[in-house]
Amino acid sequence: MSFTIVEQVTPRLNRSELAVPASNEKLFEKAATSAADVIFLDLEDAVAPDEKEQARKNAVAAIRDIDWGDKTLSVRINGLDTHYMYRDVIDLIEQAGDRLDLIMIPKVGTASDIYAVDMLVTQAEQAMGRTKKLGFELIIETALGMANVNEIAAASPRIESLHFGVADYAASTRARTTVIGGPNPLYGVLTDKDGDAPRDYHWGDMWHYAIARMVVAARANGLRPVDGPFGDFSDPDGFKAQANRAAVLGCEGKWAIHPSQIALANEVFSPSDAEVEKAKRILEAMEQATREGKGAVSLDGRLIDIASIKQAENLVEKAERIGSA
Repeated sequence: MSFTIVEQVTPRLNRSELAVPASNEKLFEKAATSAADVIFLDLEDAVAPDEKEQARKNAVAAIRDIDWGDKTLSVRINGLDTHYMYRDVIDLIEQAGDRLDLIMIPKVGTASDIYAVDMLVTQAEQAMGRTKKLGFELIIETALGMANVNEIAAASPRIESLHFGVADYAASTRARTTVIGGPNPLYGVLTDKDGDAPRDYHWGDMWHYAIARMVVAARANGLRPVDGPFGDFSDPDGFKAQANRAAVLGCEGKWAIHPSQIALANEVFSPSDAEVEKAKRILEAMEQATREGKGAVSLDGRLIDIASIKQAENLVEKAERIGSA
């Protein structure tokens, strides 16, 4: 273990994160009673320019008046390059009360972006005497943001999670795709020639590098990495495939841009009963090994050691949080 100890952020369930346009008040109550772990009211991309001010008022009223239960509640503010952002922050802190947990910052490009928002939030919190400190969710969705992702992840103690914004990232990198997430049939390779035998074509995951890089930056700073949207909400199998690959790479959860995606995300990012049982057996086996003065032991024909303990503990801890949710 490095002498540098990575402090973990506030533990929260983040399997599913439901996006709700703040311009559509009819969706608020449904979101509040949904099975989503996290809800973010969107003031940015989902809101037309002439609806921005009303959407902000809607979000403030919803935070204050609706019973959100024990859900984590966030608001995606407008970008730092707009004239809406500062008023988003000020009105949320001055008018919405203490129920708000997080602010989601879009299109983060540099660590100084976070410094700027942190300064504004800190001053507003102090002015209001707010005792509950707001956390930050950051969307990595530009080439600049990905290039600076390590510095961004360490920019403020308020940061809790990094999210991959695939659509804007694709636009920023000029990727040849127009869909939101998912594979591209042109991103693949042919097997070698073997006489006249047909050559197989294997699709690849064009987003693998970006998500893997974001996950490393997040975990190196004790943050939660979260995969972003999958645009085709009529394709549950496609959503699950993308969610599974994100989970394998280390993501904690995925966005739901439609209520039908909530259950899919919760399923993928929840450990199965069999996984939890195996994790508990690993912990029991290692406890026995420790009593016997051993650093490693075999279980079901496989070697388990100290590293196995941490993996098992993480899984059991997540299962316990789900059980108490």
